[in-house]
Amino acid sequence: MTDTTTGLPVIVLVSAEHSETLLEVFFRYSREYDLRTATSCAGACEVVESALAAGQQVALLVSDSRLPDVDSILRAFAEWRGLVPTARRIIAAPFDRFLTDAPGLRVGMAKGKYDAYLLMPRGTRDEEFHHAVTDLLSDWTWTTTDPDVVTAKIVGEEDDPVVHDIRDFFDRMGLPTRFATPDSEVGRHVGELFDEGAGYPRIWAANREPVVATSVREVARAFFDNEAERDLDARERPDVADVVVVGGGPAGLATAVYAASEGLSTVVLDGSAIGGQAGTSSMIRNYLGFPRGISGMRLAQRARNQALRFGTRFHTGWEVEELVAGRDGAPHVLRGSDFELSARSVVIASGVRYRHLGVPSVEERVGRGVNYGAAMSQSREMEDQDVVVVGGGNSAGQAAVHLARFARSVTICVRRPSLSETMSAYLVGEIEFNPRITVETCTEVVEAGGDAHLEWVSLRHTDSGERRRKSAYGLFLLLGAEPHCHWLPDEVARDRRGFVLTGREVPRERWLEDLPPPNLATSVPGIFAAGDVRAGSMKRVAAATGEGASVVPLVHAFLAPEPA
Repeated sequence: MTDTTTGLPVIVLVSAEHSETLLEVFFRYSREYDLRTATSCAGACEVVESALAAGQQVALLVSDSRLPDVDSILRAFAEWRGLVPTARRIIAAPFDRFLTDAPGLRVGMAKGKYDAYLLMPRGTRDEEFHHAVTDLLSDWTWTTTDPDVVTAKIVGEEDDPVVHDIRDFFDRMGLPTRFATPDSEVGRHVGELFDEGAGYPRIWAANREPVVATSVREVARAFFDNEAERDLDARERPDVADVVVVGGGPAGLATAVYAASEGLSTVVLDGSAIGGQAGTSSMIRNYLGFPRGISGMRLAQRARNQALRFGTRFHTGWEVEELVAGRDGAPHVLRGSDFELSARSVVIASGVRYRHLGVPSVEERVGRGVNYGAAMSQSREMEDQDVVVVGGGNSAGQAAVHLARFARSVTICVRRPSLSETMSAYLVGEIEFNPRITVETCTEVVEAGGDAHLEWVSLRHTDSGERRRKSAYGLFLLLGAEPHCHWLPDEVARDRRGFVLTGREVPRERWLEDLPPPNLATSVPGIFAAGDVRAGSMKRVAAATGEGASVVPLVHAFLAPEPA
């Protein structure tokens, strides 16, 4: 429909009988996408190869549920995936086949063979259909392309760990950025805005003071600190907040939404990006209400915006270093290196951190090919490279599936005999289907090497002790979880691993009047815990969200107890 030299991303519409109908349906996208049609699997392959040869990207493949030259549309998707693994894939079934074809095809969606099963529109303005399309195009744009309009420009050395952390922070906060080295045209232009001799990395953004950053915390404060208070008169801010939430993951965000919506003055403190571990997930497919999945970043930012709407005050870049429990009705006090806040109640939702491997040759390459967490900002840099993911949980599985869109190969290393013990079945199935992903069970990483950047890792079989070297440009470590609660006082009871004890798990000698604390309450009155930081919690996003909401009635009961 458009000239192949335009450089626009391509949407391929495939149907032997309904290609013209699909072309009409997708006409609204024609200003920003190059719409191409094909009538068969082979024809679509030719279109894709032609677009790639012309230097265009293929964003989306939309196919009828049946094609004349393949016995199953899933076989066609497998061929197209081999040509362009980053493209999103939709089946748009015509009305007369939508119900009959669904049972045999929806199983393939659960295994990641395609992204959405939709009814081909039968009239104009089928916004439910287009909502699914725009969701997938948005996800493709965010993860695959360089942004046309950026919020910030980051100038520094490519292998600087601070640059790596800042880029990851901006990605998790949903802000499009562009990275440049100091000797590039962009780097020189940005450099003119800084004083002579200023260090790196340098952060520039419109309508903000340029920042020379030494940590993510500085950037977080420069961009996000106090944003909810800029329009709030100082006299309206309570000296003592009703509830301070420590941690901006799913549990903390749910607490903020429900507490603020019910009229409690609510403050959220987070030392880094909103979303916690969940915020690093490229695609969460089993969260209620999102049938096509949602990225952890988008889920977190939607929740944050919802909390802001109800009046929650967010302080990003505020790392809590000490909690002093109030006594005899006095408020609790939270302190950091340069702040102090008082709260009538506190919700500990600081979550967990990935456990470090502790191998010196690995640790010294963090930010130079070695990453703790999914580090989605690094995905595109893994194109045509070999990647190793260590971990057997859902986060590791999601990272592997996402990285396989770019990397030549992805190897998952797990110490257990199988993934099924710790990973959701839908992810195990998706991994088994993906030809770019292999799983090495009973295997651990024991060494890493490379000069300026990671080049290889050494793997050891835990049973035989056999070691072998494997090429790796990226190593992503998602190893278990350690509670992030070193700042808690001794009065808050914890188990031997450091997780916060609540309810009947609190040792009996710490009960008041021989009664256990409420389910999500700690050993200190007015201090509660929710989400992954709590001992015995289910390490899932939905469970953390549920606990974050469930803690609010307990906060209400503590703040305004019913008369005896």
